[in-house]
Amino acid sequence: MNFLTIFILIPLVMLLSLFAAANRKQVLAIMVTGSIALVAASVYLVIRYVTENSIASGTMLFTSTHMWYKPLNIGFSLGVDGVSVAMLCLSSVIVLTGTFISWNIQPLTKEFFLWFCLLSLGVFGFFITTDLFTLFMFYEVALIPMYLLIGIWGSGKKEYSAMKLTLMLMGASSLLLVGILGIYFSAGAVSMNILDIANIHIPLDKQLFFFTLTFIGFGVLGALFPFHTWSPDGHASAPTAVSMLHAGVLMKLGGYGCFRVSIYLMPEAAEILAPLFLVLTATGVFYGALSAIHQRDLKYINAYSSVSHCNLVLFAILMLTRTAMTGAVLQMLSHGLMTALFFALIGTIYQRTHTRMITEMGGLMKVMPFLGVAFVIAGLASLGLPGLSGFVSEMTIFIGSFEHADLFRRVLTIIAISSIVITAVYILRMVGKFLYGPIQNEQHAALTDAVWYEKLAVVILIAGIAYIGMFPLGLSNMLNQSLALIK
Repeated sequence: MNFLTIFILIPLVMLLSLFAAANRKQVLAIMVTGSIALVAASVYLVIRYVTENSIASGTMLFTSTHMWYKPLNIGFSLGVDGVSVAMLCLSSVIVLTGTFISWNIQPLTKEFFLWFCLLSLGVFGFFITTDLFTLFMFYEVALIPMYLLIGIWGSGKKEYSAMKLTLMLMGASSLLLVGILGIYFSAGAVSMNILDIANIHIPLDKQLFFFTLTFIGFGVLGALFPFHTWSPDGHASAPTAVSMLHAGVLMKLGGYGCFRVSIYLMPEAAEILAPLFLVLTATGVFYGALSAIHQRDLKYINAYSSVSHCNLVLFAILMLTRTAMTGAVLQMLSHGLMTALFFALIGTIYQRTHTRMITEMGGLMKVMPFLGVAFVIAGLASLGLPGLSGFVSEMTIFIGSFEHADLFRRVLTIIAISSIVITAVYILRMVGKFLYGPIQNEQHAALTDAVWYEKLAVVILIAGIAYIGMFPLGLSNMLNQSLALIK
């Protein structure tokens, strides 16, 4: 059995076990045990990837193919490289910390975790498959549970947000399906395996058409401007753990898909169409940061910040240099941990204050010192403080972007860089407004700080942010050879 199937089997076992669970204690025990098993599998995979010299060769590890549907050559094809391994590690950490943050989720605790596991199954399957159709299948498995998770366990205008998210992402999926089938038939391939199709030249006119379809299809999930409008509402209405998985991992499917399918299989079209999409992504970077300044709701601030950071990922991918691409993957990891930390803290604070409006809070650092310090760390990571993950990823992107000598790309890079200043404004203002100063609501003076399971989730996420910020070289080396297709 291929080792990678464990990333599908563990969530499946968790799902079946949850069906049999009789009470809340058993549900939590299943989720914690399964989540720890996923983290352990991810760590083992990193060790195997390093020790088997995959870094040096740039090849995929654990490749295998089992035919599913012969008429269309659809196979259950598996394989991972440095990028996939990094995404699997991120996903396992977010699932574990999301479980702790959802410790007291009500109502229908078992049903919530059933859908949460199904969402996780789709995410893990997406990152380990190399077959186009199977990749699309797992992509859909990851999207469908979002409707119920937001519509049932969400808050605010949850029905509207769930429907808007579902309709926009399903619309993008239709473009993606046409693009994937078009790539297969245009290439005249004998299988849908990405590794096989990459060795076949697709005619340029077909590349231009199907690149546009697949890049927009994946880009919508990656908050590509101007198709990002589902994201802020979805973030704001989702329950905390779903926001963590949604922003921390699910949106990374968009960037990963753009790299793995659009750029890798259609490099000529990428060169030609990159300027158009660079304008959109640079606009998204600046627009997301600027929109965050005008928000008063903590979740909406983080949601628009995510739009900015995710557009920066797509911006770096489109620069088509290995340095910028490395920065894009580092940014996916950094943003995944950072935004998961933000949403975990916002959800924890909301449980106590019953408000997310920064104008209704103040002086919470005195009342909740642990949560306050953690929020400051998350904010400093978001604005790119050296020593934390945000600085490493953004500097790598900007350096890689400036490798282009043409004025057009350098001007767009400067526009993207300017978002750092705007980010500093809304982060520092937000932190200063609700953490420091006098307490606005006297009832907040009696609130309690984080409990053990909340602290554990927060510490794990902060440790990841600090590790990437202080020791980026090993991770960068692991990614570098996997991005060797970028000249």
